[in-house]
Amino acid sequence: MREKTDTATRPARHRVGLDIGGTKTQAVLVDPSGALLATRRDPTKHGSEGLVRTAVEAVGALLREAGPDAARAWSLGVGVPGLVDAGSGRVSHAANLGLHGDSLDLGARLGARLGRRVAVENDVNAAALGATTLLGPGAAHDVAYLNLGTGLAAGIVLDGELRRGAHGAAGEIGHLALEPAGPRCACGQRGCLETIASGAALAAAWPTQSAPPARALFDAADAGDGEAIRIRARFADAVATAVRVLCLAADVATVVLGGGVAQLGERLRVAVAGALAAQAASSPFLASLDLPARVRVAPADHPVAAVGAALLPGTEAVAP
Repeated sequence: MREKTDTATRPARHRVGLDIGGTKTQAVLVDPSGALLATRRDPTKHGSEGLVRTAVEAVGALLREAGPDAARAWSLGVGVPGLVDAGSGRVSHAANLGLHGDSLDLGARLGARLGRRVAVENDVNAAALGATTLLGPGAAHDVAYLNLGTGLAAGIVLDGELRRGAHGAAGEIGHLALEPAGPRCACGQRGCLETIASGAALAAAWPTQSAPPARALFDAADAGDGEAIRIRARFADAVATAVRVLCLAADVATVVLGGGVAQLGERLRVAVAGALAAQAASSPFLASLDLPARVRVAPADHPVAAVGAALLPGTEAVAP
């Protein structure tokens, strides 16, 4: 794994991608098109040293499982939560990874340990790249990935390229303030979209110990519970608003819903598509855009963030 002379000028026949989350790290091996060749999942160790060790061990284990051919020519991309300077590979403000106020030169540290140039990106942005592999040729040029996790954020791919924005804030639509008198958001504003259209918002609105809150809520609504129906409709309408914002701002061809709430699958797509149709009922302009047809849900068994990390720009060759 430390050979440099043989692999330094060789294009990467295999690409390794890591999605480092607060509890688990997903590692994938893909071919240059993003097709999955191997995958594994390991617990995440926290703190600077723990994160580096987690990544190194995950890469080593994945390559051993994949065989000697994969280990001779591979590249590495990493997706992590928090603020990421993609140019330097530095990560900061990732409290759920144990980086409380600290920053970590993750790209440089991993590069030194593994003998590879390492690309590092925010996990939602990486997932946006991974989401493009779910779509057919041509459709992948303009895509948004809407992450419905603890919070709400989007990654945007335009003309086949990831768009971060002038200050790295592209896609932070969860902090659009819709209800001035609404609940306080973690960002300091009130009534942000994230306070309605996120996994945390659902958990607060429909607390339960028997199942994931999103599933419990949708099950209760399907069974005819009036309050569950009301909460589901409000949630779906807020997610539809997020989809509408993405489509009106960037006119993406597809919005892929992902994150923990997307485990609902088709039930989530139907609810959001229905809300989009209702929003367009009085607007010929919105109706002409056919927003419900643009919504997809990421398959529950497809690690889009890890696949996207493997495809990050800068990982095309294995030179250190």
